[in-house]
Amino acid sequence: MASFDPAILPVDAVAGEGALEPARLNADWLRRRFADPPRWEPEHSGDQIVRMAEAQGRFRQAAVLMPIVLRPEGLTVLFTQRTDDLKDHAGQISFPGGRREDFDSSAIDTALRETEEEIGLARRHVEVIGSLPDYLTGTGYRVTPVAGLIEPPFDTVADPREVAEIFEVPLAFLMDGANHERRSVDLPPPVGRRSFYTMPYRHYFIWGATAGMLRNLFHFLRG
Repeated sequence: MASFDPAILPVDAVAGEGALEPARLNADWLRRRFADPPRWEPEHSGDQIVRMAEAQGRFRQAAVLMPIVLRPEGLTVLFTQRTDDLKDHAGQISFPGGRREDFDSSAIDTALRETEEEIGLARRHVEVIGSLPDYLTGTGYRVTPVAGLIEPPFDTVADPREVAEIFEVPLAFLMDGANHERRSVDLPPPVGRRSFYTMPYRHYFIWGATAGMLRNLFHFLRG
């Protein structure tokens, strides 16, 4: 659990890049982009806590699914809000996913298995179209974001031990640099100053690793 409330921190800056063109916000274009990626540079966290974990080589492998739902009114991204009593990222908004197990054949297998366990979304509903570079978190995970298209109708059932809520946010909102805020907090040593992205949407506060992976999706799609 974070030792601070990121929602009350002032906004340092807004990224401000233009919104992704509407012509790119459709399933066919996304399939083509992942099949033929552009040259692009992912953003990496500069947090001291991440650098410390990287230096010690103690990252654990994990994977998440970035579920893009093909709604008639426009594409959305499905998220979970985690329960308040989890050890890592309690109460935060996340993609479904988790730690890789020895029996998982790949990061894709991890993402699909964890998604089934957390929100009951059967893997037969997921069209995996690719993945983004691994994202390092301050809690010591090396996370592979796996992109998947979800064609309605489908059912979800939240695991009450891990998931408090399942909801969707328009992809167009998330792929607009005007909605990408940068905030910072000063924490006690050895962590020091932490800077991170936030993407508030209605009463949902997307931040941290989830927002960081969305920023990389943004760069990848606009590259």
